[in-house]
Amino acid sequence: MFYQLYELNHAAMAPFRAAADAMRFMSDNPMNPFAQTALGRSMSASLEVFERMTRRYGKPSFNLPETVVDGKPVMVTEEIVWAKPFCNLLHFRRDLPAARPADQKILLVAPMSGHYATLLRGTVEALLPHADLYITDWIDARMVPVTEGSFDLDDYIDYLIEMLHQIGPGTHVVGVCQPSVPVLAAVAVMETRCDRMAPASMTLMGGPIDTRSNPTAVNKLAGDHPLEWFRDNVIMSVPFPQPGFMRRVYPGFLQLSGFMSMNLDRHVTAHKEFYEHLVKNDGEPAEKHREFYDEYLAVMDLTEEFYLQTVDAVFIRHSLPKGEMMHRAMPVDTKAIRSVALLTVEGENDDISGVGQTKAAHTICPNIPDDKRQHYMQPDVGHYGVFNGSRFRSEIAPRIIEFTRKHAIADTKTAKPASRKRNTKGDSPT
Repeated sequence: MFYQLYELNHAAMAPFRAAADAMRFMSDNPMNPFAQTALGRSMSASLEVFERMTRRYGKPSFNLPETVVDGKPVMVTEEIVWAKPFCNLLHFRRDLPAARPADQKILLVAPMSGHYATLLRGTVEALLPHADLYITDWIDARMVPVTEGSFDLDDYIDYLIEMLHQIGPGTHVVGVCQPSVPVLAAVAVMETRCDRMAPASMTLMGGPIDTRSNPTAVNKLAGDHPLEWFRDNVIMSVPFPQPGFMRRVYPGFLQLSGFMSMNLDRHVTAHKEFYEHLVKNDGEPAEKHREFYDEYLAVMDLTEEFYLQTVDAVFIRHSLPKGEMMHRAMPVDTKAIRSVALLTVEGENDDISGVGQTKAAHTICPNIPDDKRQHYMQPDVGHYGVFNGSRFRSEIAPRIIEFTRKHAIADTKTAKPASRKRNTKGDSPT
């Protein structure tokens, strides 16, 4: 009944949130003589903090109406080009001249671990000027009726294969964090089948390929409990009146609670500073706080079968690095990967996927030629810095673009040739 109590508490707080919002509107009104006094700003700040801490955050939008290509502004349109009950494939269509050579096609696989695909807004923004970009837009499980059936790790892999077929040959796939495992599995399945739609390259970023290497607190939590513990303690039924009523899920608010508890002091300090910025009428830092937490606090549910299968295969049994992972009763043979180039990216201070966990992909894919593999460790960044922020834009994103251009399939290669690779401290061979 925990999920039901959570929903009941949210509903019970609704009148108080509405009252706080109305009172804040009055305290901020220019006609209010106390609006610009210290007392008025303090009251307004307190009411906004209360309202934001008790609201439910809806799915954010990418809000990327344009980008810059070849030094010129270009309009961008989001369009759904493939759809299934648990995922839409979004294409960021750029309004480019028909005569311009096409850029490399990149499928960006967003994490299905509690947050929406918009968590990768910064990733999309950095890659968009250089690539014909697609992204997996996973759907909140509580919004999917039980009549649509189940969704597990096997379905996830099938979805990725279907998307690569939808986009076409020569696509490059980029898996961010959790998708690294199913991306690698999907590529292995396609290579085993000699599928001509297998991607030209795969980039795995901050992913739990082998969680036995440098285990983090997240890895230890999974390893210290049997699968039944997770089924009994974190799996719940979607309450009425949600579309997914009675679907068994791992609720997003539990995942969010776990993430926030890892850095609780930082979040408390951030909200305290937010309040102080509002009182001082310091608009820019306050707006940055709103933007970050509007994204961070927007969470989605995962299906029971996908969550438990992932915990079991990735964190408890370590099926992929042991060569024991199965897909539809067939072995996932990573040794079959020969033609797909591999780039792995890690963050030096990653406290979710420890250093070495993503690099392990090179070990379990021994038949990829040395000239088609590369590993990069970004100094001074944590987990989110691997796919977002200033260092991602200046150091990691250019390497991804350069790697895709270098390993483009000959008959689809229309982008400019890659420039000579810089000899940088963070770069290393396998």
